Amino acid sequence: MRYKDLNGLDVDLAYKCPTDQQNAKHVLGIPIFNNEYVLTHHKIRGIEFPGGKVEPNETNKEAVQRELYEETGAIAKNITFIASYTVHDTIPFNKDVYFIEVESIDSNKAYFETYGPVIAKEINDIPEEEKSFLLKDTAILKCVERVYKLGFLQ
Repeated sequence: MRYKDLNGLDVDLAYKCPTDQQNAKHVLGIPIFNNEYVLTHHKIRGIEFPGGKVEPNETNKEAVQRELYEETGAIAKNITFIASYTVHDTIPFNKDVYFIEVESIDSNKAYFETYGPVIAKEINDIPEEEKSFLLKDTAILKCVERVYKLGFLQ
């Protein structure tokens, strides 16, 4: 699927199987705990799903698990690769997207770049003015729909 993002850039989104190659330099998690979304409140951008860069010598699954914990205190039980997308900027930007079943959430004294976890039953429960631009992005919203279609969220 190709579309234009909020900045007018072409974006290619592809749904994936868990066994497909995972080699993007960035990752995004769509975590669920007790049938609710676990998001994070980024200090600059606002409320969004956790994610970030893949570190050297780290798999993409390890990266999304680390980012989840650093930004929300959530501990992953199961991680499933569901999609990948590319933003065609001057330098293309790739991101692998994962559904994450959360086992538990630790209460951290400090969160990396965030104010910690935000729990929401529906994305629409989050006030528009508090949403990060990422939580309004077509690729991410299509991945949320995919989580429903795959039966990960009731």
